[in-house]
Amino acid sequence: MWSDPIADMLTRIRNAARARRQKVTIPASKVKVGIADVLKREGYINDFDVVEDGLQGTLRIALKYGPRGEDLFHTIQRESRPGRRSYIGHDEIPRILDGLGIAILSTSEGVLSDRTCRERRIGGELLCTVY
Repeated sequence: MWSDPIADMLTRIRNAARARRQKVTIPASKVKVGIADVLKREGYINDFDVVEDGLQGTLRIALKYGPRGEDLFHTIQRESRPGRRSYIGHDEIPRILDGLGIAILSTSEGVLSDRTCRERRIGGELLCTVY
């Protein structure tokens, strides 16, 4: 049992990218699928799918690299932790590298990117930042 499954997901993605793996497998959950969906929409990963196994399921993520094999993100960092939750309003959402990176938030409308949250004027829990 992990104390922070989202941090475990981000660490697995980070480690697989450093090892130049094409795919990484992670135990699935709704929040993790939401994070993978945001990463796909923002262009940080190629694709993902959920493999049902009768239990929890497995999330398979196909990693994406640049034209010369370079990483598309340098840092993927957990912001809100189980011991210190970080909730922010729509006007407090940070601009990561002046818009070059993204922040991923868990809102009442699901897991969304910082740009979408600003457009819809909703805040939530700041899960992680990617740049």
